[in-house]
Amino acid sequence: MPANPYSNYMEATVLSADPVELVRILYRTAIDSVREAREYLKAGDIAGRVRAVNKAWGAMRELTFCLNHEAEPTLARRLAELYDYMQRRLLTANFEQTEAPLAEVAGLLESVSEAWEKVETTQTQYWAADYSTDNAELATAEF
Repeated sequence: MPANPYSNYMEATVLSADPVELVRILYRTAIDSVREAREYLKAGDIAGRVRAVNKAWGAMRELTFCLNHEAEPTLARRLAELYDYMQRRLLTANFEQTEAPLAEVAGLLESVSEAWEKVETTQTQYWAADYSTDNAELATAEF
């Protein structure tokens, strides 16, 4: 079976992304999945809606796993609570087959995603300044 070019592209993007970009990818995945769930709901496609809701739910689960509770405990706790709330709203939308919870989650995801788009990646800046072929072997060994 031939490889899916989009899958190959996404795999390469994820493998080469810094942590902030990975979070952005998860947000985009969740936003796109909620949008798809809304379209499937309107079309009456139950299986499509369930797949899309599950994908959005999974992206938010991954976002929860990404939280660094040691660096910013209050922020991490608040984001964990927000992700939990959005996941519960997705389940409500799926079980009740209603649009309102999906619209609410879409709005929340868009708001938080906008903030993440403004975050500068200090990791990327660090690597751009300090990375050279002389320390390539050391950098690879550390990770």
